[in-house]
Amino acid sequence: MTTIDSGIDTLAPVEGLSVTLADGVLSVTIDRPDSLNSVTTGVLAGIADAMEGAARDPRVRAVRLGGAGRGFCSGAGISAEDATDGVPTEIIVEANRAIRAIVALPRPVVAVVQGPAAGIGVSLALACDLVLASDKAFFLLAFTKIGLMPDGGASALVAAAVGRIRAMRLALLAERLSAADALDWGLISAVYPAEDFDAEVDKAMAGLLAGPAAAFAKTKHAINTATLSELDATLDREYVGQSILLNAHDFREGTRAFQDRRTPKFTDS
Repeated sequence: MTTIDSGIDTLAPVEGLSVTLADGVLSVTIDRPDSLNSVTTGVLAGIADAMEGAARDPRVRAVRLGGAGRGFCSGAGISAEDATDGVPTEIIVEANRAIRAIVALPRPVVAVVQGPAAGIGVSLALACDLVLASDKAFFLLAFTKIGLMPDGGASALVAAAVGRIRAMRLALLAERLSAADALDWGLISAVYPAEDFDAEVDKAMAGLLAGPAAAFAKTKHAINTATLSELDATLDREYVGQSILLNAHDFREGTRAFQDRRTPKFTDS
């Protein structure tokens, strides 16, 4: 294999993330199936590195972003094993870098959502150019359940897809949205029966590989510029707001309630 010093060959291994290149497709897979692929700061940094490397590597013609096992991504880990009293803001920095890298990458990026996508998992999926889902998938902005606000650009990415009113409903009420409803709302690109899902994803990837790379790049840039002009400002606003919330009592209470499987008692503090 020819070494591309500025491309993906220089990527360091990341625990919980698999990155492989085959036949023009870079597969970036969150590999933490025991937690439905909850992400760590390191995993998000690895995703960002892979996307940035792909942008500099001429061998990459399309990117497949997915998760191992039953889920796509269940968000940032807040289980007793993952969480401390406060999630470091570094995880927001790396999440934002990953989102920016996916949107800026001049190659088509396909989110392969075979199961749950929650929290930052929704942002990662919606930053992609095509979101393909199994009929067993669902989408959940669960931030307010633990005293947080949407981040990873979700404030812009969700609203750009489904409009302000539906974005508010998902964000404020933290409702679980089925793949079928997500398609009906315009949140995702396609839904397939679980038994046909892998074959349909392969078909979509083959179509992208056979298509005009330069035209895809120009098209992606034009549409993202027209619809996501506020993404950078949104990421900055989310960082400021989330940094405050991460240090508040309500987040600590929300996290403990999640771990204890009880309803949180928020005090607006």
